[in-house]
Amino acid sequence: MELQQQNPSILMLPWLAQGHISPYLQLAKKLSARNFIIYFCSTPINLDSIRKSGNVQVESSSIQLIDLHLPSPPQLPPHHHTTRSLPPHLFPFLIPAFDAAKPNFSNILSTLKPNLVIYDFLQPWAAAAANEQDVESVMFLTTGAAGISSAVRYFKNPNMEHSIQEAELNKYLLQWFGGTENGVRNKDRFLECLERSSNMVLINTSRMIEAQYIDYVSVLVGKQTVPVGPLVQECGNREEDVHIMEWLGKKEPGSVVLVSFGSELFISKEDMEEIAMGLELSKICFIWAVRFQGGDNTALLGGFSKRFEERGLMVQRWVPQAKILGHSSIGGFVSHCGWNSTLEGIINGVPIIAIPMKNDQPFNAKVVTELGVGIKVPRENGKLKSEEIARIINE
Repeated sequence: MELQQQNPSILMLPWLAQGHISPYLQLAKKLSARNFIIYFCSTPINLDSIRKSGNVQVESSSIQLIDLHLPSPPQLPPHHHTTRSLPPHLFPFLIPAFDAAKPNFSNILSTLKPNLVIYDFLQPWAAAAANEQDVESVMFLTTGAAGISSAVRYFKNPNMEHSIQEAELNKYLLQWFGGTENGVRNKDRFLECLERSSNMVLINTSRMIEAQYIDYVSVLVGKQTVPVGPLVQECGNREEDVHIMEWLGKKEPGSVVLVSFGSELFISKEDMEEIAMGLELSKICFIWAVRFQGGDNTALLGGFSKRFEERGLMVQRWVPQAKILGHSSIGGFVSHCGWNSTLEGIINGVPIIAIPMKNDQPFNAKVVTELGVGIKVPRENGKLKSEEIARIINE
């Protein structure tokens, strides 16, 4: 059944990670406010999460959630059609399943007949499907321009000379875009996505934050790079967050540090112990959104909680990070420097204690230090040291 439309419509398809879905959803809201009809497409498990969050008026006239069904081999049932809580050994199955959804995506295109497709960095087939039906398509990058410019420069010129600092950062590029799925290297997927984007590339940043890097991406890609950010997640009032906000309300202004490493990153037990000791040495009040990978960690969490008593609040679940960072009691942010977290820290004017771990995070930490909005925690032979963490928190 064809849907009658008066306003132009856009079909949006982010990668299946929360760190990508969130900025896509924020962009969808901004576009719908300008009278575009938005078809927001993802797997049922991801869309169910959006519906339950209340972050979008479900099935409103301007933003409609469109299920994209992936094939479900035995090792990847529908509840694993997302990167959230996906066991690491199943990651190699997710991209091929996403690739195999192209026929379903093409059917969605045929039914909805959008004026534009906005797609992410790992699915050049989405742009190809749009082209097959004479629909324009544009790539939207959810990461910062510093990391993207480094990636494009390195992948297009792998044999060029690099400084020692650049060579060190390039190791993270190979980790970020490493891997080959369905016979296609992920870095080639990324480059093809850039190549297929019609006339321009959208990116979640702003000229106030990354002007020189935005311009460099334009030069490298040969297309206009249009900043549409910073886009950060809106946090509603959830009953389970009341305790956190009440705890914060009892603290002095600027006296609390938020410790959070994103919704999908698991840090090693060794790093966790060093961070815990660093917080203990700093004698600063803190909220720590702590995540464990597998196993029963009740004893470890209980041990941390007992050590810190009233000074620290340990939360073993998702927390409204942007809302916490906007509270007057927050005076610092210990972060992995995922791009969404970096933007939330910058927007709220909270100094960032940067502990990058992988992928684009070291590039984002570089932006943080260049802007003067934070300090990177140095490592000793690749290892975190509690004394350095405490020192920088107290600076």
